[in-house]
Formats: sequence, structure tokens, C-alpha cells
Amino acid sequence: AGNRHVSLNFRGVNYSAEVYINGHKEILPKGMFRRHTLDITEVLHPEGSNLLAVLVHPPDHPGTIPPQGGQGGDHEIGKDVATQYVEGWDWMCPIRDRNTGIWDEVSICITGAVNITDPHLVSTFHDDFKRSYLHCTLQLENKSSWLADCSLKIQVSAELEGDICLVEHLQSYAISIPPRSVLEYTIPPLFFYKPNLWWPNGMGKQSLYNVEISVDVNGLGESDAWSHYFGFRKVESSIDDSTGGRIFKVNGEPIFIRGGNWILSDGLLRLTKKRYMTDIKFHADMNFNMLRCWGGGLAERPDFYHFCDVYGLMVWQEFWITGDVDGRGLPISNPDGPLDHALFLLCARDTVKLLRNHASLALWVGGNEQVPPIDINRALKNDLKLHPMFLSNQTTKNQGKYLSQDPSDPSRYLDGTRAYVQGSMWDGFADGKGDFTDGPYEIQHPESFFKNSFYKYGFNPEVGSVGVPVAATIRATMPPEGWSIPIFKKGIDGYIEEVPNPIWDYHKYIPYSKPGKVHDQIELYGHPKDLDDFCEKAQLINYVQYRALLEGWTSFMWTKFTGVLIWKTQNPWTGLRGQFYDHLQDQTAGFYGCRCAAEPIHVQLNLASYNIEVLSAT
Repeated sequence: AGNRHVSLNFRGVNYSAEVYINGHKEILPKGMFRRHTLDITEVLHPEGSNLLAVLVHPPDHPGTIPPQGGQGGDHEIGKDVATQYVEGWDWMCPIRDRNTGIWDEVSICITGAVNITDPHLVSTFHDDFKRSYLHCTLQLENKSSWLADCSLKIQVSAELEGDICLVEHLQSYAISIPPRSVLEYTIPPLFFYKPNLWWPNGMGKQSLYNVEISVDVNGLGESDAWSHYFGFRKVESSIDDSTGGRIFKVNGEPIFIRGGNWILSDGLLRLTKKRYMTDIKFHADMNFNMLRCWGGGLAERPDFYHFCDVYGLMVWQEFWITGDVDGRGLPISNPDGPLDHALFLLCARDTVKLLRNHASLALWVGGNEQVPPIDINRALKNDLKLHPMFLSNQTTKNQGKYLSQDPSDPSRYLDGTRAYVQGSMWDGFADGKGDFTDGPYEIQHPESFFKNSFYKYGFNPEVGSVGVPVAATIRATMPPEGWSIPIFKKGIDGYIEEVPNPIWDYHKYIPYSKPGKVHDQIELYGHPKDLDDFCEKAQLINYVQYRALLEGWTSFMWTKFTGVLIWKTQNPWTGLRGQFYDHLQDQTAGFYGCRCAAEPIHVQLNLASYNIEVLSAT
């Protein structure tokens, strides 16, 4: 029909592409983290077959991998706006084709003359969270050559027990949109009395409302519709005066952060809802409350965030900067970021629009162990400045003046509801000044985690250790020559050096000994006879190591520390280090050590003082 419009949508292409539809060519510009929409109405055949072909071009600077490997290879990939891990890291082999291709959702949408774009949902609170308002700003595009008189509808419903739904709001607004134009429209704030709040894992329920928005063109019926699950919550973040660590508050309550660093679900970007659900549920089952999306990986996908919303995992999302690739690595790397700064910011702004409605998203961070180039950092600070209602020292009695449809409505900001921090070791993380003061990343004596001298700063964004999986995983993922266990070489000082086979070395094995500092922890349980015996003893160490790590941090909760993130919780491939479940999604014993240590109310033995401690993180 003449009032129907068909769009072909790509949510992720690496790195650029040519799209051919029935012989008509369209260009998808460069940038891994941007959405593309093509209006294909005029080139479709209404009857019969339609031919679609997509030619994808790789990143402009795929780089080469030095013989010794390294953090981000030769760092050339940093010249593009793309994932950096694809050139390899100390925990990951390189991806040969740099993940060239269509890597996220492709969809076809049919709308009427008017379509809805990027609604922004924001909740504000008053009177100790008794009164709340839902704000929404969206764009409406009229593709027709005539004035479109429309009815814009918004419905907010809460799911009750079973399949019962309670509609809490249903409002309609008359709007006229000039021909071939885009209108930004702010819906008058919707009032809620004592809405069910969204809480992080361990602090309460993860209540979510379904927000549905539709637009009808008078005389032509529904033109477009959009829906999203939304959580009423307020996230605040500031630097704690007593510890110097960054503190997070949700709905006014301080949250002691115990979580992990997330790379991505799969190194080849075989991303599925089912795997995401299992990934995120594992973290919730460990009683974690935060995941950090590391800057060398992805701007994570809506499916990832949906399950973080459902299971209560707060998310720290970094942009695509790392210290190794962007100015602090060896060989010497380029501190100026990607060659095209405008493209970086375009991708960043599009990512914000894609993810900002998720309750779980708690923090934007400029980069991993590095800050973005000055102009990019300045632009991100400006784009992501907090709305006055979300400043941590803002009192609720002064918030009423912001309830309006003028530009101070918080939903008209790109995102003014959560903080932006310029880098993972700045402003309340590590030493707060950008020095390399995260880590360590190797085996420790369990009692070390309880000592006051082990880590001196308030919030450690990265601390890690070992992660050998069960023997069945080794056999399932490696040839027989990879089933031999490390050779134990004893030095004259009595310390053991583990020498792994070449396949384990390729898979980035971290040993269970640290010559000169930590005696081999496997040997504490007797010399391993074979693969099964080695992996069984390794599970004992995994359990003790990670339980002690979290118990040690929790022992100093609020007196010295505000949080810790373990490096890392999982592997995007069949690696042999830092993981609580392997790439086949089989848990290591470290999973259960964390689950025990991070339970909301926990009784523990302090391994340094031998005191019995009862700790509550609720």
C-alpha cells in the first residue's frame, strides 16, 4: 500500500558493507558499533522474489601479530572503531578474520507514514521514593508528503502473579507532524505512587514494567509501535570520603560491589539469547551484583542487558579504549585513539541510545586503564553530564521544578541519569589517578587476601587468579597431546615451577605456583598422577582461592573497601585462566567459592587473624 514503508535494519556490521537489493546498491558506512537503517520500499518487488546480497569489508587496520603475541598485537586495530581483543591478549588468541561480518541482529520492519525512534525513559523520585514520575522523550518521523495528524499512546503495565497484567497508565496525545520531518516530542510526566522498585541482586526484587508506545495516523490505523521493559530505580555514584573508593547507591541504599570483569560471551560473536541467559544467571547465582564490560570487548547487546535487568546485575559499560592499544602498551602504542574521532563519538552516542533504557546499566566509563583522547573525553563528559535531579548531593525537595516539558526534562538528555568516569583507574577506582594499581592476576596464598597490606585502595577494578576447568572440558576441547599435565620442576629454594605442554601454553594457562613467593598449591594436596587427579586438585584450589579473595575484601567492607571486580569471570574461548565456568558453560569450583563468600549474610574465618566474622551485605 502507498502508506507502508519497509526498512532493512542492521544492528551491527564489522566494519563496513555494500548492500545490494534487487540490484540497487546501498552503502553501510564504517563503524562496528552503529546501527544502520535502509528504506527499501521503492526497490522491493511486491510480488515474487527479492534478492539481497551483502558484501562486508574488514576493519581498515587489521594489523599483524608479533611472534611473541602481546596485548592487542601490534595495536593497529586501535585506529578503527572496533573491538580490540581480536588481535589477541594474554588471555586470548587472535581472531584471524578480526570478526569481519554481520555480527548482530538483522531485521525488516514495516511501518506506516510515521515511525518511532529511540524513546528515552527516565524515572524520577520524590518523598523518599513514595512518589515517582516516568518521563519519556521520543522522535517521530513523518515520511509522507502530507501533514500527519496522529494519536500517540503510551501504556505502562506491571506483571503480577501468573499471566495477570495490571495496566497502571494508558494515555493518548494528539500530535501533528509536518511532511517529511522529524519531531522530538516529550510526553507529560506520568505519576506513580509507590511503584515497585528495581533492586540489584541480593538487595530486593528486580521489578520491571512493560512500557508500550504506539502511534496511529488518523484514518490509517497504527503506524508504528515500540516496547521496552523498564525498572524504576535511581543509581548514584560518587567517591567515598573515608576510603577513596567509588561508592554506588541504588534507591538511596549503598551497595557493596562484588562482581566481575566480563569480556564477551563468545570470541567469534556467536551470540544467542539462550547463552546470554545462562551467562548472566551464573553471575546472579554467584551472588554477584555488578559486571564490568571491558573496553577491549563489546558495547554489549540488548539481550545481555535484558538478562542483567532480569537477574539484577548492575553493568559498568566501557567505550572502545584500552591502555595497551591506546598509548600505554608495548610496543609503544598510539595515545590518540582511532583515526576518526567523529566516528568514535557517533558510535558512542548511538550505543547510548541503544542501551540507556536498561535498569541494569549503572555507569559509563571512557576506557580500560586509559582515558580517551582529550577531545573525545571532553565530548563524552558533555554528552553524559548528569541531569540536576541525579547529582548525588541533590535533595528531593528541590526536584519539583524539573517536572516540565522544557529542555530540563531529564528524558531530553542523551543520558543524564548515570555517571560517566573517564577511565577504569580514575576517580574512585584503583589509586584514582590512572597509575597501574589494579591486579594482581596470579595465584596467592589464601591468607594474603585478608591482610591489610594486600591492596591499599578503596575499589579494585581488576584482581584475578587461576582457572583450570574440569578434566572433561580439557578432553572435549583439546587433542590427546593436550591431556598431559604440567611438569613440576623443583628449584633449589624448594619452590616449584610448572611447565605446561605447548597446547596449554597456547591456551594461556596460569600456573598454581609462583616461584619465590607462592608454593605450588596443587602439591599441597599431593603430587597429581594424571589429568583427572590434577583437575580435581585444581578445583579444590579454585574454591579456596576465590572464596578467600571475596571473603578478604568483604572483611574490609566500608572500612577500607567499597568494592571489587574479579578479573575475570569467564572466557570467550577455551582458555585456561581466570574463569568461574568454562566455554562449554561447565562451572569450576571457583564458582562455588564465590557463591559461598558473597552470600548476603556470611560467617567466615579470617585467615590472617583467625577471628570468626559475621558479615551482612544486605
